[in-house]
Formats: sequence, structure tokens, C-alpha cells
Amino acid sequence: MKKYLLSIFTLILPLLSIAQEATEDVGIDQKIDQAFQPISDFFSAVIFFEVMDGVPFVLLLLVGSALFFTIYFGFPNIRRFGTAINVVRGKYDDVDHAVSEPMYGDSTPGGDAIETIRDESKEGEVTHFQALATAVSGTVGNGNIAGVALAIALGGPGATFWMIICGFLGMSTKFVECTLGVQYRDVGEDGTVYGGPMYYISKGLKEKGFAMLGKIAAIFFAIFCIGGSFGGGNAAQSNQATIVLKELMGFESTGAGFWIGVVLAVLVGIIIIGGIKRIASVTEKVVPFMAVMYLVACLYIILSNFSFVDDAIGLIISEAFSPKAIGVGGFIGVLLVGFKRAAFSNEAGAGSASIAHSAVKTKYSASEGLVALLEPFIDTVVICTMTALVIIIFNFGGFFEYGGDGTGGVIIEGMRYEGAGITSKAFAEYIPYSNVFLTIAVVLFAVSTMISWSYYGLQSWKFLFGRGPKADIAYKILFLTFIIIGAAASMGSIWAFSDAMIFAMVFPNMVGLFFLFPVVKKQLTRYLDAIKTAKE
Repeated sequence: MKKYLLSIFTLILPLLSIAQEATEDVGIDQKIDQAFQPISDFFSAVIFFEVMDGVPFVLLLLVGSALFFTIYFGFPNIRRFGTAINVVRGKYDDVDHAVSEPMYGDSTPGGDAIETIRDESKEGEVTHFQALATAVSGTVGNGNIAGVALAIALGGPGATFWMIICGFLGMSTKFVECTLGVQYRDVGEDGTVYGGPMYYISKGLKEKGFAMLGKIAAIFFAIFCIGGSFGGGNAAQSNQATIVLKELMGFESTGAGFWIGVVLAVLVGIIIIGGIKRIASVTEKVVPFMAVMYLVACLYIILSNFSFVDDAIGLIISEAFSPKAIGVGGFIGVLLVGFKRAAFSNEAGAGSASIAHSAVKTKYSASEGLVALLEPFIDTVVICTMTALVIIIFNFGGFFEYGGDGTGGVIIEGMRYEGAGITSKAFAEYIPYSNVFLTIAVVLFAVSTMISWSYYGLQSWKFLFGRGPKADIAYKILFLTFIIIGAAASMGSIWAFSDAMIFAMVFPNMVGLFFLFPVVKKQLTRYLDAIKTAKE
């Protein structure tokens, strides 16, 4: 433990020296933001290259793929929803318990048998519920609080409609990638599970005769996933936590963000030493609690203003097709805002959640795929919609103009609010001292998301640089650095970088999904047949 703490302080000391050099006119926060802005702009321009009247190609790829998987698998987001609930409840644990069966298929370099997680039922580190909680903690976060506020501020109420549609379709994509994550996982000699797109891309494509393509795509995914862990899973979270903490405590110092980032870096640095088992034990308790508390607060506001709900829903639907938000760019603009924020929030198509789901104890890979399809529903269809209704009902009072300043910020009662600050203002209108509650919620969401994403990024780091302790420490130091950068830099640059890193993962991940979706079909049939047999 001492050497880990020493590493953390080794990271912090250079930043402290920079802080001492910062002047009052140009503080440390501004210096960090000025240095980070060009990096953010570069990656955003590269990833979101546009086709078809300004529509980014990556969004077409994401939504088109989700629609294809939904149709190909017979609408699993509807037909298999009940089965998924029962798997999480443990109803089919008897089907999933260890049995002695002859292995079939060829061994892979990682020691797994192709298409036969069934024969490896003792492998794995966490339960279905723990895997879901860990993955949900990586998706249910400030994308639901700040991201929804950003979507509505930019695109108006109509953005909510497209967020829901994207989340609904994303359930099918999540099912495919998480099934593959378990199917092609590696298990180390010590029992540690290594999984995710980098494994199913490399191993799955090798099986199909495209070993070189699989190797290259897997490397690119690992690189982008590391970037995603630094951005959307880290910097964007610390950024929003800092915004609400500064607002609550009245910090106006030019270096306040930096110091909040230092505190968060130390806190997260201590937590992430434990690995997936400790992460799972924490998140399975924290995530349901904070999600339920947040939903209770949302429901209280919505039910207290129930007469406005039908008006809010009507506004969401009407403005989805005829948006009035200033500067949103019409129908295409509001659609893109909704899809972009939903995809950032639930990460369906990015492949990140399959890294956590790969660690599950199961002998049927499709069982975990079914569990995973619940994530976009929980994250986007339920929680994001609740947040949107609260903000829209709040703004029936005419507090701000949809479209804002074009960067996600709005003026409310003479003061500028952005991201989680908008949601906090809406809560404060109906619940006394809710700014304290929401600040705690945002910080908890941020920390839990950073914990989960540190695991995602570390698994990708191991894939590229090996599984030694020195490589682990190098990654964790970089990860903690981005917590401080996220806290200090502006919301615009951080979210642009975060979006770019998350969406960059879509390109290599889709290579794996389109080569391997027939494997998912076979595994789903095997699992459903096993359930049917057990009932007889």
C-alpha cells in the first residue's frame, strides 16, 4: 500500500509546483484548460467526421447497427426482457451451475474452448448481479444528470425522444457485445478473468480466418478504450463533480477545480487498487442505493407536478420532429443531440461494459448478454427520461431558453448554469436543500463511474502492455492525472474530448460484432434450450 500511495504523491507533487507558479490572472485551472483545448479539438474533429448533410458517420454506424441487431435477433429488447430479469434474480442459477461435460472445439491461446463457456462454468469472479452493478456504475452516472441537462439545453425537449429511441435500440447491441465478451474471455493462471472487445475481436476474427485484421482492430480498440477511460469515464465525471461542488461551496478561486481534482484523485487512487472483486462488492451496494434515491427524488418532483406530465410528454414528442431550440439545427440537429448524449450515457456499441460482464460466473455466455441488455433500459429509458421530465417541468416556468448559448450553458435568473448545475437548479425549485443531495449524488455517480472505468481501461492497458504490476501502476498514475485535468478544464473541452474517445471505440468494436453475431445467435439458442429443458 505504501508504494501505491507513494506513486500517487509522485503524481501530485509536480502538479502542486505548477499550482504555485499560477498567477491570480491566469490560474492553474485556466492553464490546464488552455493546454488541453487543442487536444480535445483535434480528436473531436477526427472522430466526428461528417457525411450526409453534416451527420457524423459514427452515429450512423452506431444507430444503424443497433437497428440491424434488433431486427436480426427478433427484438430481444422486448421479447427477452423478462428472461433477463429472471437471470439477475437468480431464477436460472440451477441451469447455470457447474457440470461435467466433454469439451468440444479447439483451444484458443487464452485457454478457452471456442463456443463453450458452458464447459468453463467454474471460471469467473463475480455473480450476474455484481457484473450488472459494476457495468451499470460505468453507465449510470453524470451522463444521466449532466448529459441529459446538456441535451435539453442544446436541443430542447425533443432531444429526450431521440435519447429514448437510441437507448431502446442500444439494448440489442449491448446484448451482442456482452455475450461475445464472455464467450471469448481469457482466464489467467490465477483465475483472473480478462475479457472485452479486444479479446473477442482478436480471437473471434482469428477463428474466422482474419487473424491480422482481428489483431489490428483489437489493438485500436484497446487504445481507444484507454482514451475513453481517461475521458468519458474519468475527466467528464470529475468535471461535473467539480461544477456542483464549486456551486455548493461557493468556490470562485481560479484554482478551485485543481484542488478538488487533487482530492478526488487521492480518493479514487486508494479505491482502484483493489481490482474487480472489490469494485463489485462496492458497486453492488452503492449503485442501487444512489440510483433508487435519485429516482425517488425525480418521482417526487414529477408526481408533485403530475398535471404537467402530459404537457411535458407532448412537448418531448412534438419537438422531436419540429424543434424550436435556437441554434440546434432543426430536426437533424435535435436528433443528433439526443443520439449523441444517449450513446455517451449507456455506451451501447462502444463495447466497454462487456469488459465487466466478462468476469461473470457462468457457463452460458448468452445468459450474461441478456443481463446486459437491461443496462440501456435502466440508464436511458428510465433514469434519463426521469431527469428530462424534471428539467422540462421546471422550465414550464420559463427559467431559461432552450438552445442556450450553444455550448450547453443557459442563463437562469441572471446566472449561468451548465450540465449538472441545470439539474441541480431544477431540483432546488421543488425540494429544499436538494442542492446538497444532488451534489452528493453527482459525486457518488462520478466516483463509481471512475472506479468502473479504471477497470475497463486497465484491462485494455494489460492487453497492450502485459499483465505485470509495473504496467498497472503506470496506467493508474495516468488515470489519476486525468481526474485532475477534468476537474480543472472547461466543460466544453472535456466533453468534446470525452465524446470523441467513447465514440472512437465504436469503429473497431463494430468490426468484431459484424463478424461474430452468428456466434451470438447460436449461444442464445443453447441457453434458451437449456432453460426450456430445465422446466420440463
